[in-house]
Amino acid sequence: MLYRFLKRTLDIVAASVALLLFLPFGLVICVLLRFSGEGEIFYRQKRVGHDRRTFGLYKFATMLKDSPSSGTITMQNDPRVLPMGHFLRKTKLNEVPQLLNILFGDISIVGWRPLTETVFGYYPDEVQQKISRVKPGMTGIGSIVFRDEESLLAGIEREDVPRAYQARITPYKGALECWYADHASIWLDVKLIVLTAWAVLLPGSTLHERALSGLPERPAEPPQS
Repeated sequence: MLYRFLKRTLDIVAASVALLLFLPFGLVICVLLRFSGEGEIFYRQKRVGHDRRTFGLYKFATMLKDSPSSGTITMQNDPRVLPMGHFLRKTKLNEVPQLLNILFGDISIVGWRPLTETVFGYYPDEVQQKISRVKPGMTGIGSIVFRDEESLLAGIEREDVPRAYQARITPYKGALECWYADHASIWLDVKLIVLTAWAVLLPGSTLHERALSGLPERPAEPPQS
């Protein structure tokens, strides 16, 4: 109970401060999005959350709403991504509106990454059960390790992406999210927040491997087909 109270307090205080600090820059982004691309500012996508309940996750609009190459997994150099969307996605600024989801109680600052129902279904049932017992997060160990997961799918035909995602990303990402569910604490959350900021500044860094003990061992890469 104390952990949940402290975590929720940290969520509310940190998200409120972050929104206030980001507000001037956010207004500029809103204006640029309104007068570029399709004129959309925000995008709300159905995601799986705590206890497998679904909710609407907020993001800045970075992709075409209707495209013949639609899908729930974004690829590197995805043709659906709008010009300004590339910058927002690269810097992860497209994720900032999720601070509203934190205030609404849908997610925490730190937790497992909430996924679409389709992608969440790629996890084995035992993984789904374990991670859904805790609240998902805006960032977490899975998000840090797979910060640039789109590059892992580079060169794959779109129709083969779901199978490749299941083979190359799901097993280890699921193990990482389960590791967090087993070790969740305020101190771990603080470390993951710092490591997230570090990963944004230095995308290729492996500091998390030295800063966190007992992480699941990364499996060998499956052969490409």
